[in-house]
Amino acid sequence: MSRSGPVGVIVSVDPDRFAQAVEAARRAGLTVTSEQPVLGTLSGTIAEDRIPALEAIDSVESVDRERIIRLPPPDSPIQ
Repeated sequence: MSRSGPVGVIVSVDPDRFAQAVEAARRAGLTVTSEQPVLGTLSGTIAEDRIPALEAIDSVESVDRERIIRLPPPDSPIQ
């Protein structure tokens, strides 16, 4: 069984079942770093190979990998 490193994810859940979704996500292996109950989203990290278990949770609507965007320094030439 291959182990994979943690990846950042943003999880959209049913806002009416937010607390249950957060608990189920934790049981699936998500380390929650931020909760936005009004928006119905939470952020965290999870092993890559655990993402299917997270997506399978009934109250989870979508799982998106966080994207890191690196901008050049403000004093760099325009590209």
